[in-house]
Amino acid sequence: MGKRITRVEVQLDSKGIKTLPLAEIKAILRGADDLIMSGGRNLLAKILKGSKDKKVIELKLDHSPVYGYFKEESIDTITAKIDWLILNHYLAIEYDYRLPLLVFAPKGWQIEMDTRTDEFIQEFDAMLNEGRSSFDMTYLKDRDRNMILLLLDKLKATKDKRYIPILKAWYEIDYNKVRQRINSVIQALNDGK
Repeated sequence: MGKRITRVEVQLDSKGIKTLPLAEIKAILRGADDLIMSGGRNLLAKILKGSKDKKVIELKLDHSPVYGYFKEESIDTITAKIDWLILNHYLAIEYDYRLPLLVFAPKGWQIEMDTRTDEFIQEFDAMLNEGRSSFDMTYLKDRDRNMILLLLDKLKATKDKRYIPILKAWYEIDYNKVRQRINSVIQALNDGK
């Protein structure tokens, strides 16, 4: 007979929060992105608070773009906001053995995909503004396919030919299905469509 697993119980309490502004929802989701299936509510609250906790620093979570986003608020208030996102199906909790870990719910992942793709485009702009002539695009390989397709759609919508060298470098390292889409975006940018 196997040993019985005692899961850490989670008590969600949004402390009466009725709604959150979209900017706060996006910030919480962005912080959660670094913790999916590896961290929980408490660690996310510490990131958003800007905590100097040993684990936050050790895991380099202080490099998150939303580190300290809620620095003026208490951990209890931040946790209530996180709980509101869970109760309203932006985030969910899944167990790994006995520990409750954060995962995206579909509604939250849609918002996070939009946020992350905008960040990638900002990174591309920074690379181009630095005048780089070569681009290491391996960090985009093996990412969520829907997010990658959204990113490519956004690049196509810019109609900006400056992205073609980045797209060509990306084309060289990715899988065939993504390469096909990258090629169609390159063609559309060249054609001005």
